[in-house]
Amino acid sequence: MTRFLAAIALLCAALPLAAQDDLPPAPYAYTQLEDPAQEARALELMETLRCLTCQSQSIADSDAPMAGDMRHQVRSRIAAGESPEAIRTWLVERYGDYVSYSPEVSATTWPLFAIPALLLLVALTVLLRRLGKRRSEGEGV
Repeated sequence: MTRFLAAIALLCAALPLAAQDDLPPAPYAYTQLEDPAQEARALELMETLRCLTCQSQSIADSDAPMAGDMRHQVRSRIAAGESPEAIRTWLVERYGDYVSYSPEVSATTWPLFAIPALLLLVALTVLLRRLGKRRSEGEGV
């Protein structure tokens, strides 16, 4: 029984190795558009989109296959005449708000904007109360 469980555990550990991406990159993953104006719009948009694999790089800077696929999508849609904002909207709908470095305020992202302001307000209140106590203690002496 323990050999069977060990074999299953080994199989599960080796499964991710079998899932490597052997497909060639998408055509526009590493190839720029021929029109410099279109490529400039595509690059500007790609700089504002987060790589979902790396999470700390834009899709313009990342070498991850997922980023290559996203670059291909951006360039293909720009070449087809789609606006960068429409492409951003499509990517956010597909991958969620996390894909954008500049998320819009919505029902799911409002805490990103409200919590820092709330923490600043709390810190300011604590600071003012402590300064007020010091003043009142200094006057009483």
